Amino acid sequence: MALDKSDSKRYRVNDQIRASQVRLVGEEGGPRIVSLSDAIELAKSREMDLVEISPDQDPPVTKIIDYSKFRFEQIKKTREAKKKQKVIHIKEIKFRPSISQHDYEHKVNHSKEFLARGDKVKFTLMFRGREIVHNDLGFKVMNNIKSDLNGLISIEKAPSIEGRNITMIVSPAATVGQKK
Repeated sequence: MALDKSDSKRYRVNDQIRASQVRLVGEEGGPRIVSLSDAIELAKSREMDLVEISPDQDPPVTKIIDYSKFRFEQIKKTREAKKKQKVIHIKEIKFRPSISQHDYEHKVNHSKEFLARGDKVKFTLMFRGREIVHNDLGFKVMNNIKSDLNGLISIEKAPSIEGRNITMIVSPAATVGQKK
């Protein structure tokens, strides 16, 4: 039986099992402790494999199953789990303290689209040169963003100064419909 490296690290099969005694589960009589050689012989007589399910136990837990079918089921479960998980992206929108009203509205509307898709949005207000002296203008822009998106967002990170930038991270509120 050809095993690739990822499988051999996960489950030991037949002669790869190192313990002298194993706990055999899935049998009619319930779990029982038998010698490794007896368990392998029993598996071979049924034309199946002895698979070490839980190697951390003492003695290790094994099961007599068709290994290729077992591996297929594990891969299938992994794929299903990947399909069900939602990937959340962080989208960044950059502003300047002297942003025009039209540009501001356009960027805020763009952030509403990101939030509607379920993505988080990082607002970054960048200062250049001596603009950093007027950081009150930056916080005013951030407060305008908060008020314009009120009800659509929950604030994960309040506006704060990081170097020459003011950043704020928001995520969609629970009431925003997830469209993805």
